[in-house]
Amino acid sequence: MNTIDSPDATTLWKPSASVISQANITRFAAFFRTYYAPELGSRYEDLHAASVQQSGDFWKAIWQFCEVVGEMGGKSFVPGKSILDGKWFPDAELNYSEAILKPAKLSDDEFAESVAVVARNEKGERTVLTHKQLHERVCQVAGFLQSQGVGFGDRVVAVIPNIAEAVVGLLATAAVGAVWSSCSPEFGEDAICDRFGQIEPKVMLTAAECQYAGKTIHLFSKVARTLARMPTIKTLLVVGESKVENSNEVATSVTQFDWDDVCQQTMSSFLFERFPFDHPLCIVYSSGTTGVPKCIAHGVGGTLLQHEKEHSLHCDLKVGDSLFYYTTTGWMMWNWLISGLASGASIVLFDGSPFAVGTATLWNIAEEEGVTHFGASPRYYTTLEKEDYEPAKNFLLNRLRCVMSTGSPLLPESFDWIYRAISSKISLASISGGTDILSCFVLGNPTLPVVRGQIQCKGLGMDVRVFNDQAESVIGVPGELVCASPFPSMPVCFWNDRDGKKYKAAYFERFEGVWCHGDWAQEQANGGFTIFGRSDATLNPSGVRIGTAEIYQQVAAFPEIAECLATVLRCDGDEQIVLFVKMKDGQLLSQELRSAIRQRLKERCSPRHVPKYLAAAPDLPRTISGKLSEIAVRSAINGSFLGNAGALINPESLGFFAHWRASD
Repeated sequence: MNTIDSPDATTLWKPSASVISQANITRFAAFFRTYYAPELGSRYEDLHAASVQQSGDFWKAIWQFCEVVGEMGGKSFVPGKSILDGKWFPDAELNYSEAILKPAKLSDDEFAESVAVVARNEKGERTVLTHKQLHERVCQVAGFLQSQGVGFGDRVVAVIPNIAEAVVGLLATAAVGAVWSSCSPEFGEDAICDRFGQIEPKVMLTAAECQYAGKTIHLFSKVARTLARMPTIKTLLVVGESKVENSNEVATSVTQFDWDDVCQQTMSSFLFERFPFDHPLCIVYSSGTTGVPKCIAHGVGGTLLQHEKEHSLHCDLKVGDSLFYYTTTGWMMWNWLISGLASGASIVLFDGSPFAVGTATLWNIAEEEGVTHFGASPRYYTTLEKEDYEPAKNFLLNRLRCVMSTGSPLLPESFDWIYRAISSKISLASISGGTDILSCFVLGNPTLPVVRGQIQCKGLGMDVRVFNDQAESVIGVPGELVCASPFPSMPVCFWNDRDGKKYKAAYFERFEGVWCHGDWAQEQANGGFTIFGRSDATLNPSGVRIGTAEIYQQVAAFPEIAECLATVLRCDGDEQIVLFVKMKDGQLLSQELRSAIRQRLKERCSPRHVPKYLAAAPDLPRTISGKLSEIAVRSAINGSFLGNAGALINPESLGFFAHWRASD
């Protein structure tokens, strides 16, 4: 199922014949050909085309091939008047937690005693839950939620670190048909209330404290203050012991329970009731930098099918594998990680700083836990690259088959570093999608070559294209990333958006009847993709659109610079590029370095990429999910109102930009 490399592409890795023959996606293609598409060709392009043209059959085949636990029903898709009105699996009934936990398999001792969850933290502590133990904990907490009156459609929220109890909390919530939503501990009080306050939860789960970068963070007082602002919450479930000392901080209208006490209950049985395909599973949130975050509700069935497809086919995740992604409970990749359990893999969690004990922190875990699939953000890889760190020289990573990256575009130089410093034998999956779909539009494929700087392919079942301004599909030139037909993981709704106007405005106003994702991208002739950044952050000097990733790629070559952010200053009806750089400790932005940066951008990109203004900033603003916020800086330097500074993890950084004046 290989494709042809473009003539000028640098291929960094090719799968062997044995890798291709043993891949899940190869077995699926044979399955799909046998039961649904007898004329299916042997290339990935053929499989993708069939998955879009026969989308109903394709998603039915995913359900069957992945052996999803639940009742599929007779119909896979009923079209509507528009892309928004179609209905997937209208007769299906399933329970996300049942599909993840597979309780019917617990009679198999080998499955029951195999590891499901490994949770590690900065202190070196290690918690392990077998499939049997995970099932028991979920049933205990689900029974507790039912005792608190939580059921179909109620909301359970969590302010919690990336620990095993968070996984149990999500699965217990889904088990009773309630809707889960989580924030990580670094969220501020306003950011938590801006999110949870909109969805009127009944129960909150939290931890008394956590650690980050060697510091103990006490959460209880912050949580108590948020409870005072969310009167619908009547129950607080707390992980950890120090809460006893602070119990008087919680309003008397809230009843407080201890996690360990709840988990000592004996559950004789628990019935996993099954729900409609589009029953809400979880609520995630837009970044909120332009206003109150949008509450994006994702359905049980769409989430499960998409994740099963991505894990099994695009990641080649198999029974016995070990999936790790460095994430927090406030990022959609946490939800994606949890679903890896459905493929029979164990999942590995880490709570804390990825540099808690230096550059080796995560790689020590990867070696000790035998990680087969390792994921992190491009920023993490770039940091190691600038430190000249090479994990392969320090750790035995012989089980590692796949390295993943998402959150922002992975630079070509980072592709080089990963193959040089981690392994030349792995499949590198740069992936891109987002919170909006809780999954990916473009991602990896274990049967395709890895081309430097490119995402490998479109996701199966996703009619992904790049549109120009005339809504025409284009290849080889940048444009808007779109999906031209329905797919199961479209949000079921925006919470409290009763007429659907906000939902439609978010994705369907740019091109009628087509999902416009808001990424500035380019489809390559070989089927790969390049993402240049968010469309709303695209630079447009003199009418020429430039993706910020093009600039970041070149600036990354300078070891003196920790990171950078490009935006525009509006002037006389035009835009002038401004480049802010955060210097590494002890480094200065000298005139020589300024000249070198400009010269490199001119030679490697074009004269239009050269910034009019170049300045050093003490810090660069980031959203709570860790992404650079070009929009916040653009608003600050142009004197515009920033919708919601509380959406930033470091809002104090905006002070520099608000007072910055154009100079060089």
